[in-house]
Amino acid sequence: MPSAMKIAIVDDEKDMRQSISQWLALSGYDTEAFPSAEEALKVLGPDYPGIVVTDIRMPGMDGMQFLKKLMGTDSSLPVIMITGHGDVPMAVEAMRIGAYDFLEKPFNPDRMNELAKKATNARRMTLDSRALRRELSDGGQLMKKLIGASPVMERLKEDILDLGQADGHVLIEGETGTGKTLVAHALHAVGSRAGKKFVLLSCAALEEDALIKRLFGPMQPEDSQLPAVEEARGGTLVLEDVDALSDAVQSRLLTFINDEGAPPETRIVAISNMQEQDRTCEDALRPDLFYRLGSLRITVPPLRQRGEDILTLFTRFADQFADDYGCDAPQVSAQEAAQLLQAPWPGNVRQLFNVAERAVLQSRRGSGTIASLLISDHQEMQPVMTTEGKPLKEYVEAFERMLIDNTMRRHKGSIASVMDELCLPRRTLNEKMAKYGLQRSDYLG
Repeated sequence: MPSAMKIAIVDDEKDMRQSISQWLALSGYDTEAFPSAEEALKVLGPDYPGIVVTDIRMPGMDGMQFLKKLMGTDSSLPVIMITGHGDVPMAVEAMRIGAYDFLEKPFNPDRMNELAKKATNARRMTLDSRALRRELSDGGQLMKKLIGASPVMERLKEDILDLGQADGHVLIEGETGTGKTLVAHALHAVGSRAGKKFVLLSCAALEEDALIKRLFGPMQPEDSQLPAVEEARGGTLVLEDVDALSDAVQSRLLTFINDEGAPPETRIVAISNMQEQDRTCEDALRPDLFYRLGSLRITVPPLRQRGEDILTLFTRFADQFADDYGCDAPQVSAQEAAQLLQAPWPGNVRQLFNVAERAVLQSRRGSGTIASLLISDHQEMQPVMTTEGKPLKEYVEAFERMLIDNTMRRHKGSIASVMDELCLPRRTLNEKMAKYGLQRSDYLG
């Protein structure tokens, strides 16, 4: 399945459909619009790769009926309701039924973008989890998903097999995109709880009250889902972004852990990708909870530490996308292989996956280079830390400087050739050369 999340816009007013679609498209989303709920239902199946934005008041099937249909098909599909001023009570009722959130007309485009981002992230996690469950029938199959033969990956696999047999709670740390959730699945699959429930919950995706209710209950008569601690009883409860827990939720979780005793009936696997400067997961959690959750720990290595695994993964992903798009996989030159190996990979395996898809699409069009894809991915990088304790920005800047320097040398100072290979506008290239102290005159001749 392509990595981009879709947004289905359902509204009987053409102008509203177009304005929402245009705004979200400008924000980088893949949108599709429908004039009625009936038309949308022909497309929106249980594994729809995206979210839904719908008006409440529509002729024929209205938004509330539409929502109930969607929830009956896929209760985890995020549905954002658009309401008029007088429809807020109806929107509150929609939230009770299962709507993700609602926007009141006239809505703030930035708020729309914020909600779309949160909802698509939540949907991606749900679909990833489902795909893993469908594909993986046993622990051995799951371990095969941990691709790579680098020393750090071999050590990771050994840790998973060892800790999978233990009873204690586990803290999985690592940078964003390294595959921490896959490791959590593997821990569950190779242990004694493999035949029991595996429940995944993102602590950052819900507000405090909603998170407490989802974790601990109580259940209401209209609820169709058990609280997570009950749903996972005897199995594994995975808490993603555990560092986002408020003090109140931490307190409730600690009480639950203490009440379970040792060994625990339910194993908790906590996942943290905290990369803020001068702040760790240990800083974010109260000490008694941190030491309970972190009695056993796994650090998932960043991609830049995995050596030749990078080329193995790139080839695997590129072949997969080439099959999906019905074209040949791109041929990687020695120079491009070196660039892939030397890149800092701020987004780790997830970024490599996306780069491989774009490389296939570029190759099909006969344009662009791997170098240009790598340099474009660094434009909006957040100021985060690496697991080595260094700012990620340092790695990225060192790589950019090396890439521009090497490209200038190969093209003997030809600005036009460098712009073409790196897909950089003249102004951007000039700014980067000035930033890194590179002068064209040094490459002439």
